[in-house]
Amino acid sequence: MIIVKGKTRFYSTLLILALGMATSLLVSASGFAQGRPKGHLFIIGGGDRSEDMMKKFVDLASKAGNGRIIVLPMASSTPEETGRGLVEEFKNLEVKDVVFYNFTRREAEDYAKARELAGSGGIFFSGGDQSRITEAILDTPVHQMIRDLYQQGAVIGGTSAGAAIMSELMITGDEARKPEEGHEFETIEAGNVILARGLGFIKTAVIDQHFATRRRHNRLISVIAAHPELLGIGIDEETAIIVNPDQTFDVIGHKNVIIYDATKAQITSGAGRAIGLRGMIMHILLPGERFSIPKKK
Repeated sequence: MIIVKGKTRFYSTLLILALGMATSLLVSASGFAQGRPKGHLFIIGGGDRSEDMMKKFVDLASKAGNGRIIVLPMASSTPEETGRGLVEEFKNLEVKDVVFYNFTRREAEDYAKARELAGSGGIFFSGGDQSRITEAILDTPVHQMIRDLYQQGAVIGGTSAGAAIMSELMITGDEARKPEEGHEFETIEAGNVILARGLGFIKTAVIDQHFATRRRHNRLISVIAAHPELLGIGIDEETAIIVNPDQTFDVIGHKNVIIYDATKAQITSGAGRAIGLRGMIMHILLPGERFSIPKKK
């Protein structure tokens, strides 16, 4: 009797392990089958947005799901006002179905709230403070829903802070040292740029915005010196990149996109926390040009 029970327990354990392995394989197979996303990323460096630029976003959104556009203004210090303004901007572009949601963390953790985004063709994040976005939705059902929409073909866009959150590693805009106003990011040094997790739509690059206009070269170079496996992509104002499913991107707008590639650079350190880089590659792209993130060219 005891032996039988032992055998039963033994075979039950084997069955549980087998089922667990099968489930893991199914999950892995599902993730592998998902493959590359079918959607686009529409990343604007801030500043003015031309009507032609925004019409491209609207066109991409109209081809996915039900074509509805969802505005997420949580980065703004006045999210309700910003949300209404962006909805009006899209309506002026003849978008019939556009709404905004100012999600709190509690709302973003509600699966029912996340389902309100289902089927949408476009998600657009406003400017402001990027940390407000991640504080509200990072690792929540709303975040997962946006990932799913991107996977299914939706366009995920944003400007300024809404650009910064696109990468896995996010520049917060804060410094470890406390500079006086007007003296921000004056150095290229280790450990000064404060980073956090972004929403992770781009895994192999870090995004910076308002780039040449606000002289943000120092901070992006500091970041890629610490993370040379990543490309640094600096998008200037009135300019955007449209990231295609194959991880190439097209530059649109009026100014430049600057790329720093330190993957083969020799990185050295000097007095204090000073950083040296030899052999870093820099690209300055104009509207109409295309760049491959995987091929780095």
